[in-house]
Formats: sequence, C-alpha cells, structure tokens
Amino acid sequence: MPTLPDPPLRPALAATARLGALVAVTGAVGLGYAAGVEVRWFTLRRVMVPVLPPGRRPVRILHVSDLHLTPTQHRKQEWVRGLASLRPDLVVDTGDNLAHRRAVPVVLNALGDLLDVPGVFVLGSNDYFSPTVRNPVRYLLPDAGQRNTRSARLPTDELRAGLSERGWLDLSNRRGMLTVQGTTIAFAGVDDPHLAYDDLAAVAGPADTSADIRMGVTHAPYLRVLDQFAADGYETVLAGHTHGGQLCLPFRGALVTNCDLDTGRAKGLHRHPAHAPVGASGSSWLHVSAGLGTSPFAPVRFCCRPEATLLTLTPRPADPARPQG
Repeated sequence: MPTLPDPPLRPALAATARLGALVAVTGAVGLGYAAGVEVRWFTLRRVMVPVLPPGRRPVRILHVSDLHLTPTQHRKQEWVRGLASLRPDLVVDTGDNLAHRRAVPVVLNALGDLLDVPGVFVLGSNDYFSPTVRNPVRYLLPDAGQRNTRSARLPTDELRAGLSERGWLDLSNRRGMLTVQGTTIAFAGVDDPHLAYDDLAAVAGPADTSADIRMGVTHAPYLRVLDQFAADGYETVLAGHTHGGQLCLPFRGALVTNCDLDTGRAKGLHRHPAHAPVGASGSSWLHVSAGLGTSPFAPVRFCCRPEATLLTLTPRPADPARPQG
C-alpha cells in the first residue's frame, strides 16, 4: 500500500502543482498570442533621420524587408499593397521577399503601385533557397555560421527581373544613383552577407561626394559590411534580416540577431559604430527593419510586431565648418 506524504508536505505539493499548471496555461496563452495575433499585427514605424544638406526638402523613404511571402498570406499582401497610400519618394527593399517557389507573382502583386515609385533592392538568403523545417530552439541560439544552401532553389532570377523591369535598381554588389525630390542619393549595396555572397571589394572606396547623400544597403547587417560602409562615407545604412529578434522579452528585447550585430540594435535607428557621435567621421546612421514576416515553419512573433518603416530624411543642422552641397 503506498505511503502518503506527511501532512506538512501536502500543501507544498499542491502549491507546486498549481504553479506548474499556471506556467503551462501562461505558456499556451503566450504561444497562441504569438502565433495567432502578433504575427499578423502589422505596424508602420515612422523615423526621422537628419542627414540632408541644409535647406533641402524632406525625402520620404519606405523601408520594407523580410516579407517571406507565400501565396496564401492574403492579409499580409493586402497590408503591403496599402503602403502605396503613403506616397513615399523612394522604396528600399532589403530582401527575403520569398518563402515559396510560386511567390514571385505574389510579391510583385503585393508591392503593387509601389513599383511605380523609384526603388532599390538587395536579396536575402530566402530569395535564393526555400525555407525548411528547423528545430525551434535554433532560432534562440546565436548564429553559428551555418547557411541553408541544401534546400530547393527559389526563382531568384525571376524575382530580380520582375523588380528590375519596373525600374528598381538592383544593388547586389553594385553602386547606383537616383535623384528624388531634387536630392541625389548615391547607393552602394551588397548581396546577402549571411550566405557570404557579399563582395565588398566590388563596392569599396570613398562614397560619391558629388551626391547630396550616400546610402548603403544590405540584407544582413554583418559588422564587416557596416564597418566598410561607414568607413567609406555612407551616412545611412539600411538592413533587415534580424526580424528584430522575432521572439523578444518584455523590457529585455531581442535575444538573438542571427548575425554578429549586437542585440541592442536588432531593430530601429541607431549609430554605427555603436554610440558614435552624430557627424563623426567614419560613422553612419543604421536602420534595421524588424521585417514583415517569418519562416512559414516558425510563424510566431512575441514583443516584436511585424513592421515596415517610413524614414523621413531631413536637413541636418547647419555646420559652418562643413561644405554645403
């Protein structure tokens, strides 16, 4: 016959059982929220960046990233299509548009009227290779340098052609220039650093000083790329890839970035190098988008809503010692 615990232990066991049940219920509610609510709770961020020459009109840049679109994600497609109502002056797409081999027409349709706006783009790993099932724990571990290059190839060339035919500049290991709102922007971009496809030598060297402003574009914000852009004189750098951490803790923020960028800059506007004074030589404004999607095999977000960002470039404070241009 089993022996019952001593009476003083029974309340402790009951309390432990209640605590375990509470933890299980809390976890289930949190997972339901992350998978059923926040992952579809799209938001538009608005950020001001003081980098234009004094006296210039503001330039509105829509930064989109990490759509990870599939043909069945109708709500996301409609939300992205609605961004055209913002009437941006320029669109910057920092990659990972695809999550399905039939998603190229879906992406182009979702971008819709935005493709009539001047734009630039780079590609991410998920524009090259199909997503695969992974151990969920791996999303919470630091990037170990492993790259998914064994899954099925996606129609990368079709995506590249679709965007280029609408007039967007492909900045994969290339430089380019556009004039919007009377402001000339010199660009340098790299192919995906997460796949080690970046060719920094192809775009290295001092940024074009004849332009009004200089901007670097990359999918994954690896430090080697950010350091090069900052050293070459690009005042702003736009990136994606991190998903803002995707699963974040309240008051703590991101746990990982899936690259060598620190978690404190997993999303939003920051300086690079970190804490560099505004205007310091060899430094940039860095904007990292938390992106709009996830892998279809990990469709959850927690304390990190899917986002696009409207960056408004404004005139920097006048500096008598700095040449105007």
